[in-house]
Amino acid sequence: MLYDFHTHSFLSDGVLSPIELIRRAVVRGYSAIAITDHVGIGSLSRVIKEVSDDCAFARAYWNILAIPGVELTHIPAKAIAEVAQKAKELGAWLVVVHGETLAEPVESGTNFAALQSPHVDILAHPGLLTPEQAALAAERNIFIELTTRKGHSATNAHVASVCLQAQAPLLLNSDAHTEGDLLSPVLVTTTLLAAGLGTEQRTIILEQNPLLLLQRLNRYLSASA
Repeated sequence: MLYDFHTHSFLSDGVLSPIELIRRAVVRGYSAIAITDHVGIGSLSRVIKEVSDDCAFARAYWNILAIPGVELTHIPAKAIAEVAQKAKELGAWLVVVHGETLAEPVESGTNFAALQSPHVDILAHPGLLTPEQAALAAERNIFIELTTRKGHSATNAHVASVCLQAQAPLLLNSDAHTEGDLLSPVLVTTTLLAAGLGTEQRTIILEQNPLLLLQRLNRYLSASA
C-alpha cells in the first residue's frame, strides 16, 4: 500500500491535471493520494474547488481515497494560521505548509508558525528542524514530512533523527510534480534507508502513521458520502 499526502497538479506547478494525477496514482497501486497544490490567499478558493470536485469524482469511480488539500507556500509566517483556517473553511481536507527547506528562501519562522496552527496537518520538508520544533509537533500531533523530492530531501536524515528523539510523527511523501515523481515500493524503501531508519521505524512511517492521519480525515469522508 502506498500513501502520499503531498502532490501537485497543473493547478500550480505540476504537469498533470488533478484527475489524471489521481489516475496515475491508481495505476501505481496507491491507496490514498492528496493533491496539495501551491496556494496563496488569492488562489485559495479556486484551487480548493477544482481539486475537491475532481477528488470526489475519482472517489466515486476508482478504488482510491483522493484527498483535496493545499500547500501553503511562501505565506508570510504571521499569516499562516489565518490562511490555514481559511483553507479548511473553503473545503480543504488537508493543509500542508511549505516548510523551511534549504532549497528555497522560505521565511524564517514558517516552521514554528505552522506548528502552532490547529488547522495545519503536515509540515513539509522543514529543513533544519530544531528539537524545539519537533517537540511542538509531537505535542500538537502535527506530522513532519520526509520527502523523496530532490533538493528538499537533503535534510531527511537530520529531520528523522530530531523527530525520533522527540517522538514527533513522520510521514514520507513524494512532493510529485510529474508522474515519474510518484512513489514506488523501491523508492520509499531506499529513501528511508538513506535517512538511517530501521525496519520498525519504516513500518511506522509507511503504514501506521498514514492510517492515523486518515482517521483524522474520516469526518470529511463521512460528510461527503
